[in-house]
Amino acid sequence: MKHTITLIPGDGIGPEIAANVVRILEASGVEIEWETHYAGAQALEKFGETLPQALLDSILRNKVALKGPVTTPVGKGFTSVNVGLRKALDLYANLRPIRALPNVPCRYPELNLVIVRENTESLYAGLEHVVVPGVVESLKIITEKASTRIARFAFEYSCREGRKKITCGHKANIMKLSDGLFLDCFRKVATEYPEIEADDKIIDNACMQLVMRPEQFDVMLLENLYGDIVSDLCAGLIGGLGLVPGANIGEKGAMFEAVHGSAPDIAGQGIANPTALLQSGILMLRHLGEREAADRTEHALLKIFAEGKVRTRDIGGTAKTSEFADAIIGTMT
Repeated sequence: MKHTITLIPGDGIGPEIAANVVRILEASGVEIEWETHYAGAQALEKFGETLPQALLDSILRNKVALKGPVTTPVGKGFTSVNVGLRKALDLYANLRPIRALPNVPCRYPELNLVIVRENTESLYAGLEHVVVPGVVESLKIITEKASTRIARFAFEYSCREGRKKITCGHKANIMKLSDGLFLDCFRKVATEYPEIEADDKIIDNACMQLVMRPEQFDVMLLENLYGDIVSDLCAGLIGGLGLVPGANIGEKGAMFEAVHGSAPDIAGQGIANPTALLQSGILMLRHLGEREAADRTEHALLKIFAEGKVRTRDIGGTAKTSEFADAIIGTMT
């Protein structure tokens, strides 16, 4: 089956890692036609807007997108393209698998857990205004609809992928109404899935437990802001953001992306590690039903890491981005 996929190369190191990931995915045996579109500063320069309608239309038409990192200015300039895409396409579920890779020094080499993050509400939605000069109000919105659908997504994902336990992180001891609603929705949905163990932890305790005994977690369900913070914390436990995938999924489509930055300081040098975007591409193949190709690609990636002969500079090697991609392709053929 031929798939048409929207490709957003991104900026900084984005175009070079995207080009190599495209080569690897095509070598997996899946027939793909790519529609390339731009977002962020590149789109602003070319089209006068950071999220051109042609890009949104492409994702809505194809239902799937692969996205490289896009720079978000800090404290000024345009708002986050990532947040804009999630809002425009209602990509309500953020999926962040956290699995240690072989031969990569890290604190927890056996770690294998998944963060499921609600993607549309909470403080992260950025609903802010100035009340009077010197006073800013930020609104935390939690709804039953959004909380229920993300809980159901977490349980459906766990059933499909053979996960056994979901832990809901919250601060319902203090934010009794907002986080209380999120927790209540989780508990109600949990009754529909008796085969999945369901528990909950106050978010600060959950963070401490993640650092001390992360193996107790299987799937973690978190509201938007907590999920943003905890998913990066977990990435740090296994070597950093350059190694973990990310997906944003909704009823209108799905976007798979590297969650690390655009690293403009090394852009164009051909030394960036494409692993995070490649792992996101593997998630994308599974989403498309191409599980055999996904497994083939994943096994090749894991074999290259296990052998430890071809490594990019960030993990102690000297290989160029293209050399790393060549090694994975060579293992598949």
